[in-house]
Amino acid sequence: MYDAVVLDNDGVLVGRTSYEVLREATWNAFDTLSIDDPNPEDVESMVVGVTPEDLDAVADRYGVSPEDLWAARDLHAHEHQRREIRAGRKDLYTDVSVLRNIDAPLGIVSSNQQQTVDYVLDHFGVRELFDTAIGRKPTPDSLRKKKPNSYYLDRALSELDAETALFVGDNESDLRAADNAEIDSAFIRRPHRRDFDLSVTPTYDVTDLHELVAICRG
Repeated sequence: MYDAVVLDNDGVLVGRTSYEVLREATWNAFDTLSIDDPNPEDVESMVVGVTPEDLDAVADRYGVSPEDLWAARDLHAHEHQRREIRAGRKDLYTDVSVLRNIDAPLGIVSSNQQQTVDYVLDHFGVRELFDTAIGRKPTPDSLRKKKPNSYYLDRALSELDAETALFVGDNESDLRAADNAEIDSAFIRRPHRRDFDLSVTPTYDVTDLHELVAICRG
């Protein structure tokens, strides 16, 4: 039915990282850059949903380069997520193994760091399931390319040599990225999305990866 199936990482394959963990990582990033007593609002703005404009403004206020601030933020975010994985607080969803029943090539496209995506695959021993796995580089430019921009999704589709693909995500940005790439989408209702009201209409609305497999088998 599809030439390829591409999935988001956090909230689809592996549990999401708590906001509190990411906030702690961001405070650590400011400490690493010797930024004493930063405005809490500036720190909060660097936790999630960061825009290039936010990054430039905060970096300018503290006299650091956007490149250094973002590299520190991403490094600490990765280290904190790795800690959560090792502690069992960020675990692989139990139905990931059913992806073996999909005949089409599989890929991952994540707005998380490339090194975090790689760590997930290696730690849980599932790298062989996927033909490609693409995350962000720790650079300000990556913020312009993350979903809903289809840049990374387009890259994955090119690597998979796919024309009719399905993208599976748990955020509206995933669905919009699929629309921008002109492919079908599936919204997966993991527990944190059970009652989420969408303002975007996916091609499919599924409860878990078992339903995804059924769709791909036609």
